[in-house]
Parts: sequence; C-alpha cells; structure tokens
Amino acid sequence: MRASLIQIAVDQDESVDSRRNRAAELVREQRGSDLVVLPELWPVGAFAYEAFEAEAETLDGPTCRLMAKAAADAGVWLHAGSVVERAPDGRLFNTSLVLTPEGRLAGVYRKIHRFGFDKGEAVMMAAGEELVTVRLPEVTLGLGTCYDLRFPELFRGLVDAGADVLVVPAGWPERRRAHWTLLARARAVENQAYVLACGTAGTHSGVEQAGHSIVVDPWGEVLAEAGGGEQVLTADLDPKRPAATRDQFPALKDRRLGLAPPSGPGA
Repeated sequence: MRASLIQIAVDQDESVDSRRNRAAELVREQRGSDLVVLPELWPVGAFAYEAFEAEAETLDGPTCRLMAKAAADAGVWLHAGSVVERAPDGRLFNTSLVLTPEGRLAGVYRKIHRFGFDKGEAVMMAAGEELVTVRLPEVTLGLGTCYDLRFPELFRGLVDAGADVLVVPAGWPERRRAHWTLLARARAVENQAYVLACGTAGTHSGVEQAGHSIVVDPWGEVLAEAGGGEQVLTADLDPKRPAATRDQFPALKDRRLGLAPPSGPGA
C-alpha cells in the first residue's frame, strides 16, 4: 500500500480558509495513494494558541467537510491531521480525523498528552481519554498526536488493540528535531510496527517547525524522510511486514510488565 504524508507549511500570513483549500488540493493530487496523512493543527498552527478559541470547530465543521470531499475526490483514506475541536460542552480538544475513500468519518482521536507544561495547549485544551484504532482493508492504524510520541505506553496500548501502522501527525519544533527522528524510530522498533510521522513546515507564532516527516518500518529502518520545507513524502508499505517481523523476532511475546492481570481460579 502507498502512503503519502503532506508536510504542509503553516504561515500565519496565510488565512485559514486559504490553507484549507490548498490542503484539499494537495490531497486530491495524491490519487493513486492508499493513505494520505496531514499534520497536527495545520489549519491554525500548533503553537498559535491565541487563535485556538476563534478557530475552534465542531466535528462536522469546515475542515472536516472539505477534507471529506477531498478524500472522496481522490479515492483515498485520509488522516486529516488534527483540528481545534469545540465539543458540545464547550471544551476544546486537539482532535484527529480519519476519513474513508467515500468521505465518511471513520475515526476520531482526541490527543491524550497535551504539550505546554501548564501553559498553552496544556491549559487551553482538555485531554482525550481513549485509545483509537481504525481498520483499513489491509492494515490497522493506531492514532497518536505529536507530544504523544514521548509516551511509549500509549503506542503499546495501540499495538495491543491490533495496530500495525502508527500514525503521528505533529507540529514539532525544529529545536528538538533530533528527538523527533529518534522517537519515531524507537516507537517503530519497540512495537514492530510502521510509523508514519507527519510534521508541519514553516514558522508560526515565532516557532520554527522541524518538518522532516518520516516513514519508519518495523525494524526501525527509515524508508523515507522529508527535508525542512513543504513537500509530499511518499513510501510503499508491505502490509504483511509487521506480522512477519513479529514472527521472525517475537520480542512482544516476552513482555512481562504492563499486561492485564491474571483472572480466574488460582489468580
């Protein structure tokens, strides 16, 4: 299966509507791919905290509607990155959306680990509580977002739920780019899964973005890596490779910690 990661540039001088339309056109250009991925909070910018309240939208808001049409036009599964979601109770979430090739909403993930150390996203947005997987015809996606990448227990939970492709949209800063690459490879190796990590390019709210979106295979080998600017990164994945890797080197079977407690007689 072919995956395309759209490393879109976020520039505060471009309007949100303009960027939505540009992203939709980039998605349409990926006809022939099976899965397309956009970055975290690309409509507004992951560090544009001052705009979160004004740009918040519901799950059936303008970003989802436009991305649903783009997915259907291109005939692709689309991980539409994340948006600032306004929930019915008024709370804000950093919410990822996965759409089918027919434009139907197939998965919604609210970011569990919020970045900011008691400021920014960490205080403006509520924390998600549920692990989310999405079944595609050939693979199962496990969803995480940006800062989640630093928390391996989340991805272990996704693997336990059946994930073999871990998708991580991000707005990762350039000053910590070395961590981005290191953590993406670590999550792939320890979970024997593909990692598709899609970041933003550009600079927003004074924070230079790392770019360098990356596709890593279940052995930790980098299949493709972007540079720092806006571009589309494409890689071909073998849906059978995660299972083959786990059979060839069955480390996951040797886990002793973090497993469900025993139950039944004699427990």
